Amino acid sequence: MPDIVLETERLILRRIDESDAALQDKILNTPTVMEHLGGVKEPHELEAKHAKTMASFAREGFGFMMLVEKSSGDLVGHAGMKRVDNEHAPNQGDHEIGWLICENRWRMGYAYEAMRSVVDWAFTSIGVPHLAALTSEGNVGSWRLMEKLGMERRKDLDFSDPSFSPENNPTIQYSITQEQWEATQ
Repeated sequence: MPDIVLETERLILRRIDESDAALQDKILNTPTVMEHLGGVKEPHELEAKHAKTMASFAREGFGFMMLVEKSSGDLVGHAGMKRVDNEHAPNQGDHEIGWLICENRWRMGYAYEAMRSVVDWAFTSIGVPHLAALTSEGNVGSWRLMEKLGMERRKDLDFSDPSFSPENNPTIQYSITQEQWEATQ
């Protein structure tokens, strides 16, 4: 098993390895899960994303991780942190958090549990000054989770991405500073 980075009560967050692109394609790359993320990705796109996150871990010590349910050993999602790299975003290079949970584990609190751990890790172990999270206004579940994490809506960072459908534009952003996070601890 690849290196374990974080653990929560119910989840293991482990580093991504080369074999995970096929697993992600099978479990997370569905029309419903990917609805607000530009749709289902081609296998080569997932492989490129995984290579990018493995390089990020090697270079910067952070990236996205696979979420493994402790009780079953099943892959149930992925979550983590990367740099904002959308060419249309006004805050390129900022630290961005994100997550995906497989459909049969929705509404079980896994995204919140994983992301609390990722946010804590980002501020305590990585030492980031602030975090951003991107979604579309129509992705209510995502921005509600951002709010639950203590993040604030940042309309000044909204942008349109022509690679997304009109329903998923503009991209909206939330953020939290280390000081805001510390005040919630």
